[in-house]
Amino acid sequence: MGVNKMRIIRARDYKDMSEKAASIIWAQMLLKKNSVLGLATGGTVLGIYEILCEKYKEGELDFSSVKTLNLDEYVGLEGRHPQSYRHYMDKNLFEKVNILKNNTFLPNGLAEDLKRECKDYDETIRQLGPIDLQLLGLGRNGHIGFNEPDDHFEDNTHVRRLNETTIKDNSRFFEMGEEVPKSAITMGIKPIMESKAVLLAVSGVEKAKALKAVLNGPVTPSVPGSILGKHENLIVVADLDALMHVE
Repeated sequence: MGVNKMRIIRARDYKDMSEKAASIIWAQMLLKKNSVLGLATGGTVLGIYEILCEKYKEGELDFSSVKTLNLDEYVGLEGRHPQSYRHYMDKNLFEKVNILKNNTFLPNGLAEDLKRECKDYDETIRQLGPIDLQLLGLGRNGHIGFNEPDDHFEDNTHVRRLNETTIKDNSRFFEMGEEVPKSAITMGIKPIMESKAVLLAVSGVEKAKALKAVLNGPVTPSVPGSILGKHENLIVVADLDALMHVE
């Protein structure tokens, strides 16, 4: 492994963070038309996708040769479920740009054999990868994808029972009384760390402690995102609230 190159890009607020992060993805796509992008879901990256869709509308971006690999999907939700990550990606990005549906990959949360689905997704990552640019958000407990705090790092795609903090955080996206899935299929740490570049987007005071732990270490599976400190090309775009504990 080469020398770590961590760059921290400070943003004023969420809007500024979204614009700065989107510009990095935009640059990647301009440099390599057939980029393999690792994509994330959640509230943090919504603004990034909005800007990428605007750039496409303005004729600045072409997604026709791009391939995407998403981090995760809930177990038990079909792609048309409004809270599935397939639906999230279709609604917020894929259906608004000229990407080919066959070039967009997510785990199948309805697979009858989840272990086989995990192996198949790892094979898809292997065939398409390495990922040129992996976009990540950060959970309050330091998770990346659905790699939750644990006593070890899980290398490969796996089914993960979600931490109560994560379930509570994600419950805001579900209807009142609707059950939040307790498990998800998630990409493991290995393909994330094998990505040519990682773009970590973080916003808000509620993420400040987790971001400090990621940036300052130590590297520990109890803060899964801390492994990013060992990546050779990590770009952190965070707003002032998220950076409040970082010098």
